[in-house]
Amino acid sequence: MRESAIFMKPFWISGLFGLGLALAAPCVVAAQELFETKAGQAFMVDGETGTVLFSKDPDKPIPPASLAKLMTMEVVFNALKGGRLKFDDAFYISENAWKNGGANSGGSTMFAVPKSSIQLGDLIQGVIVQSANDACIAIAEGIAGSEAGFATLMTERAREIGLTTSEFRNATGLPADGQIVTVRELVKLGRHIWQSYPEYYGYYAQPEFTWNKITQKNRNPLLRMDIGADGMKTGFTDASGYAIVGAVARQSRRLFVAMSGLASEKERAEEARKLLDWGMRAFERRPLFQAGATVGEAQVYGGAKSGVALAANGPIAVFVPITNQDRLKARIVYDGPLEAPVAKGQPVGALKIWIGETLSAETPLFAAEDVAVGPIYRRALDGLRELLTGWLR
Repeated sequence: MRESAIFMKPFWISGLFGLGLALAAPCVVAAQELFETKAGQAFMVDGETGTVLFSKDPDKPIPPASLAKLMTMEVVFNALKGGRLKFDDAFYISENAWKNGGANSGGSTMFAVPKSSIQLGDLIQGVIVQSANDACIAIAEGIAGSEAGFATLMTERAREIGLTTSEFRNATGLPADGQIVTVRELVKLGRHIWQSYPEYYGYYAQPEFTWNKITQKNRNPLLRMDIGADGMKTGFTDASGYAIVGAVARQSRRLFVAMSGLASEKERAEEARKLLDWGMRAFERRPLFQAGATVGEAQVYGGAKSGVALAANGPIAVFVPITNQDRLKARIVYDGPLEAPVAKGQPVGALKIWIGETLSAETPLFAAEDVAVGPIYRRALDGLRELLTGWLR
């Protein structure tokens, strides 16, 4: 793996980026030191770019509690989008769904009547707005025949969308051995739902839902704080405390956050609000490169040229800490040197940007030109360099 400081284009020097040209300098301050939170685990990103704005123990496995219902809904939304389900499909409320998810279970419920049928559109609102366990179980049984079978679908779908750690054992998030998530993957899941299912995402902002003549308010406290919140879910377990996945959109920006390990509902609401407010205030968006612009260069072994220009598929922007700009560093990282020939558009590596010790943004880079195999003398020189310095690895 090779690393190089990013190519300092003229507009960098002009001050548009304004980081004092210190991006490749060592940074000793971790990103979480820019903000303090009582949460045991927390992770926050910019919705548009995926830039990591805050990170605290983001990969610790934790029980999901009701946050697992985000994955339950992802499976449902994916089936709706693919035409495998329809909103007016009827789902049966089994004795199991009523017993383990209904009013007598002691958990959140939409008070579904046993041995009745409910349309999927109503069950979705029951899950998202009321956090209804009976609705989750009915959906799971209707799609996969059993909740265990549906949990297998949840984990398989999690892998398809890039969640490599999360494991699901049921559709409700009720305690179960081996059922784990991380706050990093919960943020990735929330952002994925927003990006992939805009036609369904609005359910997460729905303030209340009435079923069986019982009106229940959305359990997400952020929706009542006038901070631009429009999602997503809360959860609680004795093992990991109070947790939340939240989303806020204002000032032409969107943030996603996940937090766990909080001591109370009040603390959960306040810590999430404070972190989201800070994320909106403490960063500003700065363009780095236009689409197709050369970002840097990768070394080439045995080529007609010693290097190949690298570019991204689209424009590159980063969110910069307004008061801590000297805590950024950037590197081009790739496996190399590359062996000629190199084809234009060939994936090469990535531009990685850190805030302190936290990897904040990673953009894939591609060869911006063709590099043919070089003449024999150039290959001989490259071979000599390999022999003398171990350059080719």
